[in-house]
Amino acid sequence: MEANNDAKFHILIVEDDRPLAGGLSRALQNGSTETAICHTLREADRLLGETGFDLVMLDVNLPDGSGFDFLQEIKKKYDINVIMLTANDMETDIVAGLELGADDYITKPFSLAVLRARVATQLRRMEARRGLADGNTANTLLAGTPASGGMAEGGVAADGLHGFVEEGWIVDGVYRFHFAKMLFFHGEEQVELSKIEQRILRMLVENRHATLTREQLLDFGWSVDAAFVDENTLSVAVKRLRDKLGAQDKIKTVYGIGYRWE
Repeated sequence: MEANNDAKFHILIVEDDRPLAGGLSRALQNGSTETAICHTLREADRLLGETGFDLVMLDVNLPDGSGFDFLQEIKKKYDINVIMLTANDMETDIVAGLELGADDYITKPFSLAVLRARVATQLRRMEARRGLADGNTANTLLAGTPASGGMAEGGVAADGLHGFVEEGWIVDGVYRFHFAKMLFFHGEEQVELSKIEQRILRMLVENRHATLTREQLLDFGWSVDAAFVDENTLSVAVKRLRDKLGAQDKIKTVYGIGYRWE
């Protein structure tokens, strides 16, 4: 897909998850930006050689190589800002990406609003470096909304944007949660959770991939009464939460320590 030369900014999205790439494209396009999508490094290299881009959004794990290696090639050849957009959320990965020249590093899952803001920041920097406008064009991203069809009912990001937070919803694969409205879905099925189960779920989801100790979950789940709660009560509450959500593969037990949302 060739970028439209009538648009002021051209963004190249290098992402092998096709639904996610399409959702990103719709979310970032408006009157001042145009996006192009590719799913391999080979295709990205060809597009960069043929079309002028202002920003590259680059995944790390791609079918034909490492985004880190390609990042170095981009920085040697082009005057382009690069945002790494990846599930690789280890501190060593983030540091490596920034040291190799990435202008920003965003880990999945992420907030769509935050993503737009950080893309706008990079575009403003490109404007300033190239002596263009005062940044107002980039700022239009902050007020942008996905194109028609990009949002599901209730404000949940659709089209494969797993893990996005939009208007209070948290989306993770087949799961959709809105803690303020106390709405919890597994697929199309709404699930009723007790207050304790909601608190445990919220702490696990908001600290996804991190192991939370039993003590942390007890303190958060039962608040001032935690000191008087038997640890077996937590085990029972987690089991009920797993069963209600069908989340046996998501809520992992870390034996001797606690639990984590995988």
